[in-house]
Amino acid sequence: MPQAHAPGGPLPGTTTWGRGVLSRVMRPDPAPELAGTLARSYAELPEVEGVALGGSRATGVADGASDVDLYVYARGEVPLARRAEVARARAENPELDRRAFEPGDEWEERETHLHVDVMFRSLGFIEDELDRVLVRHEARVGYSTCLWHNVRTSVPLFDRAGWLAGLAARAAAPYPEPLRRAIVAKNLPLLLRNLSSFHHQLQRAQERGDAVAVNHRISAFLASAFDVLFALNRVPHPGEKRLLEAVLRDCPVRPFGFEEDVTELAAGGPGSASAAESLAVDLEGVALAQGFAP
Repeated sequence: MPQAHAPGGPLPGTTTWGRGVLSRVMRPDPAPELAGTLARSYAELPEVEGVALGGSRATGVADGASDVDLYVYARGEVPLARRAEVARARAENPELDRRAFEPGDEWEERETHLHVDVMFRSLGFIEDELDRVLVRHEARVGYSTCLWHNVRTSVPLFDRAGWLAGLAARAAAPYPEPLRRAIVAKNLPLLLRNLSSFHHQLQRAQERGDAVAVNHRISAFLASAFDVLFALNRVPHPGEKRLLEAVLRDCPVRPFGFEEDVTELAAGGPGSASAAESLAVDLEGVALAQGFAP
């Protein structure tokens, strides 16, 4: 016999603690159910081969402000009209067909107010991205392996014919040593040793009192510094958020005082150029200890 629900009391399946007016109600996280519902909606579109949950909700570090990040893998373009049907059934004013970065739709859920970010990827695009790092071993200036990390940590929600499982199996490959060396070779000299290094540019910007340029050079410096550090540890780059947490968790090979130098540099104060120089020299020392030539 179903248990009665007292008016004004907690809903079935919830937990309470505390006393009197200070008691709180913990309700189930609506994000997993939402992700599954959306995956089933996109699975009805014949172009779609797979849907995966990514971001912090896939890696287990989500907080109350975390988005629901979905990646829809398709053969060719998914018709915008069909995408709009999914979004408008759930939100008043969804932003459709954004193309500043990856093609996508974005909205806030009408009922739960969860923020949803759906990115549409062609099969060829993501296959080539894995080829770039795992086969061709091509580095970038910062964030070289972020898309690899994204595929590697995503949770599959729909896989029409096994293509997504095959992609995940490829992404599970060990970190290639030629890629590791390419990332360090491309990014480490940009920190300090090149005539146009980020450190030198940061110094000049500070001398001019150009606050915008200072901020820009600090961001570029940190992008390459983190790229080097993750490569030295054979860890795919996890993206822009919670980077210090990721380093402390996943990168045992790191300079002493790395967290302090990054914190001072990111603050952008008068000591930022000195912090950048210290950080670059220490990263060079770690690279040398790992067998990289100066």
